Amino acid sequence: MAVSVTLQTSTSLLLLLLLIFFFLHSSFAEDERLHSFNSSSMPYRYIENEHAVDNPEEIASMVDLSIRNSTERRNLGFFSCGTGNPIDDCWRCDPRWQLRRKHLANCGIGFGRNAVGGRDGRYYVVSDPGDDDPINPRPGTLRHAVIQDRPLWIVFKRDMVITLKQELIMNSFKTIDGRGANVHIAYGACITIQFITNVIIHGLHIHDCKPTGNAMVRSSPSHYGWRTMADGDGISIFGSSHIWIDHNSLSSCADGLIDAVMGSTAITISNNYFTHHNEVMLLGHSDSYVRDKQMQVTIAYNHFGEGLIQRMPRCRHGYFHVVNNDYTHWVMYAIGGSADPTINSQGNRYLAPVNPFAKEVTKRVETHNGIWKHWNWRSEGDLMLNGAYFTPSGAGAAASYARASSLGAKSSSLVGSITSNAGALACRRGYRC
Repeated sequence: MAVSVTLQTSTSLLLLLLLIFFFLHSSFAEDERLHSFNSSSMPYRYIENEHAVDNPEEIASMVDLSIRNSTERRNLGFFSCGTGNPIDDCWRCDPRWQLRRKHLANCGIGFGRNAVGGRDGRYYVVSDPGDDDPINPRPGTLRHAVIQDRPLWIVFKRDMVITLKQELIMNSFKTIDGRGANVHIAYGACITIQFITNVIIHGLHIHDCKPTGNAMVRSSPSHYGWRTMADGDGISIFGSSHIWIDHNSLSSCADGLIDAVMGSTAITISNNYFTHHNEVMLLGHSDSYVRDKQMQVTIAYNHFGEGLIQRMPRCRHGYFHVVNNDYTHWVMYAIGGSADPTINSQGNRYLAPVNPFAKEVTKRVETHNGIWKHWNWRSEGDLMLNGAYFTPSGAGAAASYARASSLGAKSSSLVGSITSNAGALACRRGYRC
């Protein structure tokens, strides 16, 4: 019996040692692969995505909306750290996030949940912060990366401040992933997403954007053209779809921090930190541009912070799901609109300013109440603090609110923890982000 026990113990120890060796060998191999990726002497380097599927749209279409947006979908087992933020719980708990960057593309929620960005392409490492020539950008620059015709997952070799001479005109199927570096797009032009699809922008500091234009700018390897003056938005979304803007810090731009106009739709704006700005977010081009009736935008888990005045957002025509955001500052109002938008406010926390004349969360812009009383605006489960109040309207048409619903709202009592890490994250290799 003693011999049998000894043999069993020895066998168990041997198996354990083999498992440890296999784990360490795998870790070393992956670390060496990433080291090669980061230390390349080339201005940029690509890495194949061995997990890409042949037809991602066909696969995605098989996944029902209710499953995609449930927390059951994010059953992460060992890696789950249960923050309550379903996007963050999907990837932030993994200490090896840097080796699995593209997993982020599977973590989307809301109307922009199907934005795959550059998931099915190669990596592109930005090593050069310069932007000397908007017509013929150098390889290794951010502009050279975003204009390419193929899917790319764009990362940064080191911390950098990128001051753009002209608008950064993106091409379809791109992810700009700032995790692991302190990346600022500032003091010049900023990001334009025009007539394209499938873009993810994550982990950037975008601020002090200026009007630029009346210049030639390249938008693809085969095309450049004349650009008139741009407004100076942080991120301008124009006639585009399947866009996800997540975990960015935005402030102090010449016009809007994020604007989506001219028939844009299928957009999620999540986990961002907005500060020090007047007109924060415009969704819808004009009262007369009826094509924006198709617009669907999810605004979730954002922190609207110090120094903000109005438009968080200001909506026209479409369907807007405002869910589990933290509004701690405004001067005029938080949510406004015109031209009969449907606004579905759920589980947000609204802290009104001290000014007794600015307690109202909502504003119907230049519209008589005989007209706006028919618009579908509702507040469900919102937490109103310091005298804040939301003025609802409309008959509460179920079909209208169904088109303005994109995920399940959590209790407003959880908003503080859900949004506590809004904005660009300070992620370090080898640690949970």
